Amino acid sequence: MGRCLCAVLLLCLFLGVSAFVPRNPTTSSALRSTTTPTCTSATTEKNAAAARSDDPVTSQRLPGSTDRRSFFSTALIAATAALATATSSPSTAEAIITKEANWPLWTALPVAPFNRRRTIRYEVASGVYAFDQMIGIYYVHVPIRMSVVSVHQDDPNKRGLVVYAPVAPTKECLSLMQELIDKYGPVRDIILPSVAVEHKINAGPFARAFPRANFWATDKQYAFPLNLPDEFLGLPYWTKRLPRTSKNSDIWGDELEHEVLTVKPGIGSMFQDVALYHKKSETMLICDAVFAVTEEPPKILTEEEEYTRALLFHARDAKDEIVEDTPENRRKGWRRIVLLFDFFFPGSGRGNLGPGPIFEALKTPFYKDGWGGWKPFSWGEDEKKDFEVFSAGGKPTVLPIIQIILSRGPEEMRRWLAVVTKWNFNRVVPMHLDAPLSITPSEFEDAFLFLKSDYNRVRFCDEDVEFLRKAEEGPLSFSVYKTPLGTLRGDKCGIERPAK
Repeated sequence: MGRCLCAVLLLCLFLGVSAFVPRNPTTSSALRSTTTPTCTSATTEKNAAAARSDDPVTSQRLPGSTDRRSFFSTALIAATAALATATSSPSTAEAIITKEANWPLWTALPVAPFNRRRTIRYEVASGVYAFDQMIGIYYVHVPIRMSVVSVHQDDPNKRGLVVYAPVAPTKECLSLMQELIDKYGPVRDIILPSVAVEHKINAGPFARAFPRANFWATDKQYAFPLNLPDEFLGLPYWTKRLPRTSKNSDIWGDELEHEVLTVKPGIGSMFQDVALYHKKSETMLICDAVFAVTEEPPKILTEEEEYTRALLFHARDAKDEIVEDTPENRRKGWRRIVLLFDFFFPGSGRGNLGPGPIFEALKTPFYKDGWGGWKPFSWGEDEKKDFEVFSAGGKPTVLPIIQIILSRGPEEMRRWLAVVTKWNFNRVVPMHLDAPLSITPSEFEDAFLFLKSDYNRVRFCDEDVEFLRKAEEGPLSFSVYKTPLGTLRGDKCGIERPAK
């Protein structure tokens, strides 16, 4: 048994290493774009970085890797990524992903892009900014976002910034932050709005970069399988519990309002999200409860050749196919990434996670876009239709796995919605996929379709939630509470899986 396990680990290590060997410089995409005025990178902002080093608010050195308890890491993935980084050769991607984007604490959650975390910043409303990085596994890469809001600009003693859902505080990220500090004032507050590891893991290092700021975390932070104290999760000792509501409180003055959503889906687990409303810009920030997506890939994946590989990798129809870098192929790859991200095994695809595709990948270890060209998924003719039904032209919805969680607390959902839909927002910024979303309170409420039905209804194809439904009825039945709404159900779309 031990020998078999070692063999599997070595096999995964071998495939993983090849996934992160950069593309041949001669295949550089003619489509790779440079930064636009509305999307800023700090790689050319060295003066701002130098200014940051002298600023008392931001000059605290980030903690070393020994300062964090990497409870979430595994030796396999860490070794894979570390070796991949060490064996990488120079490529045209180096022109954009510089040492300023290096993140030394990546082993705490060893997922892509590991230590190479580029940050792009763009303004989503007046005084409200998004900072996008990338996160994913097996090239199922999506944006992970931080938002920054300017507050009290008319009061020289209070003016500054509120940071929501911190991302990795690389030098590039902090340099982009410094530009906002110079314009709006110091970081006053930092909010961790979630208990999810992908948001929690970078919150502590970010807070330590701004030790004079208040650091707020939702009150149900936990770890599994051992529920450890906050300090062991990397959160700083000055962490404060975010009140469940800003009602009857002067926590934000008259600038912001917030309301915490808390659902306990099962034994040993918890879900929290914070709706944060910026009154002046009529913008609401949300972490994971709602999202939307269109066919156009996000900028964080299209402006950097190294990240664009994910789009082309999933655009293949055959294992050894070399996909031309065109707008349509990028969209094709993005459609498939989204379907895999949302459903794991979507209705228009067929998965084969057995040894066959792995052995085939071992025959081509140096496939141009990595992973030995490992292709455990095939796609049918209905893939585009499948995506279009799901996307609905960018209409907001709930991630299926999140709906499984939220449907365990329908009364708490209704209470939370009753509060946030009274706010006068016309724009929502989720922390994943597309942003901003131009939607009203009623349109936001409509995304939670299951609350208006007598069953756990989804807007998209029933064929897409078949795998999750079977999982909920099987393995997940022991880890989630029962709900009167039942399992996920949608309308049949006639989506067919490809033949074996």
